[in-house]
Amino acid sequence: MEVEYSVQSVQDQVTPSRHNDATSLPAPTRAMSISELRWNIFQMVDAGSYARNMTLLALALTCKSFTEPALDLLWRELHGLSPLIRCLPSSLWKLNGPKPHLNFMRSMTLDDWSIFCKYNHRIQALHITYPGGHIIGPEIWYTLNRAPFPLPLLPNLISLGWSDDRSEQFPYIQLFVTHKLMTLKIQTSFFEDLDLSKRSILTCIPILYPSASYFVGDTDPRDASIALHCGPHLSLDAGLISEANLLYISHLRSLRVLTLHLPWAPIASDTQNLLQHSAFCALQELHVACHGLAPLGAFLETLTIAPKVLSFTIYEGEDSSWALMALISRLSKVRAHSALEHLQVGIDSVMVGTSISAATFEPLYAFRNLRKLDFSSGYDVELDDAILLQMTKTWPLLEIFSITGKYTHAVTANAFVSLLQHCPRLTSVGITVDWSAVDRREISSGILCRGFTHTALSRADFSYSRIHHVITIAAFISAIAPKLVDIVAWPYVFSDADPDFGKYYPRWEVVQRLVKSFSIVREQEREKILNAGGAVGGDAIGSGKDSEDYSGGESDISFPSDSSDEE
Repeated sequence: MEVEYSVQSVQDQVTPSRHNDATSLPAPTRAMSISELRWNIFQMVDAGSYARNMTLLALALTCKSFTEPALDLLWRELHGLSPLIRCLPSSLWKLNGPKPHLNFMRSMTLDDWSIFCKYNHRIQALHITYPGGHIIGPEIWYTLNRAPFPLPLLPNLISLGWSDDRSEQFPYIQLFVTHKLMTLKIQTSFFEDLDLSKRSILTCIPILYPSASYFVGDTDPRDASIALHCGPHLSLDAGLISEANLLYISHLRSLRVLTLHLPWAPIASDTQNLLQHSAFCALQELHVACHGLAPLGAFLETLTIAPKVLSFTIYEGEDSSWALMALISRLSKVRAHSALEHLQVGIDSVMVGTSISAATFEPLYAFRNLRKLDFSSGYDVELDDAILLQMTKTWPLLEIFSITGKYTHAVTANAFVSLLQHCPRLTSVGITVDWSAVDRREISSGILCRGFTHTALSRADFSYSRIHHVITIAAFISAIAPKLVDIVAWPYVFSDADPDFGKYYPRWEVVQRLVKSFSIVREQEREKILNAGGAVGGDAIGSGKDSEDYSGGESDISFPSDSSDEE
């Protein structure tokens, strides 16, 4: 007989206690309980808003043993309070006004609160945004602030996002801050409208709840200086930043993640000198956007940071490759080559025909532990088999590798296979390939791959690759990467500018469908082989007392839905 379990037991499975020796063991060394297995299966339900919710609701209505885990997943993350309010009796609330305002028509009773408590403990992430979704009326906030049980309203909340810029709503943030809170994202563009009493709330939150991280953006970071100083693992979105603010945040020792937009003008030499002294000493992620390579180069000139993640977005690339080469060369001068794991560079607005040589990437060879390299630009890239082989030998830990764009040299199918051979962890690749060696009418099982398969690759962007025989290409790709399910090529954004788009884009769409079909056939063949020895007997899944059907009566189960989901 299956053992019944509580909500707390489900939560313990998601975040096992350090004192629970059984659940702390690695999966291969212990047997999974029925409840753990069921929870893992439920988590595999495809994400996708309304369709996902309907699937989980159907599971919740199937049998008693499915109800709790299905409801936990349904209510784990909410966008706004509207779904929680609308699960209450319809006699309590109403929608009115030109905008979807949600208001109470009467006072909440103890029965109403009992329904509320059926779902509030399941919510782990809440996002309060404005505008967006239904507008919660003041009488609802007033009622929630007087709940007949100890606050917070959502006792198991671990992530809270607040981007409602109406300052009169901000004090209610205290209703949701829990001791379990790990992430607090606050949109602070409305700070200038906050009086001293409301600002004091920000001062108290990090003192009372020191485990929370703070994401603050679209304002002068010094406006929230007290809160920022208290966060032990601070993540900051500073928006368009001035040099004074840049110097200020560079000395926040708790700063772990920084996102900023550099001004047009390069950073002054005096500011650069000040940034040399222990700037961003604990930074783990840096995301920078700017309008040209020069400001970014000046910003990186004197930094000696050692982050794990670097991301650059340049809106206007240079018509010469020299500035890019200088930028990448500066990256190689960071303090610790072993630290950098993810590097992403995106460059827009480059003059057609501007090329960069493979030597541009050579300084990156110093980063031996790269897991992700994503380089997208309008440049023509001089990348060939020899350079690609050098890259793959240098970065054997790669999980994501993408250098998209038009190539002035050929990267052959043989080099593509070598890439997969040298990078066994690769899950996503973006590269233009010359498929001429395998692009023929006849399908040859022995050409190039010689039985080699790469079982980790699931996504491929073949950019501007030209092909003619879609069946042969699909068969070859499917044989090499049998787990590949997502294939794209020929960016649609350039459909009007490139005359070859109409020829090759449809062919790659056919390849995508064929690869999926081949994968299904291959799986059927495996099942046929496994079943050749006879079917394995056993009891049917779902038999027994716990398979009680809920369809016999009216259900009181609610799930977080919104009109926008149904659309």
